[in-house]
Amino acid sequence: MVKAVTSDARKKDTREKIELGGLIVKAGLRYEKRALLLGLLIDANRRIKGDETEKARLAAIGAEALGNDGE
Repeated sequence: MVKAVTSDARKKDTREKIELGGLIVKAGLRYEKRALLLGLLIDANRRIKGDETEKARLAAIGAEALGNDGE
């Protein structure tokens, strides 16, 4: 039973990581260096902390890129 839960959690984690990687590709950043990608994400995280306006602006851009089919 414990192995089944662990396996399910691992599968869920793997699927989430694959989906997140797909966002990098969709953003057109597939061939950028990993350090750049991490830097972009860290900078974005710092910029949006407590800034609901910026979060909404970026969410709108993302929703448009996803065709309004994702969060």
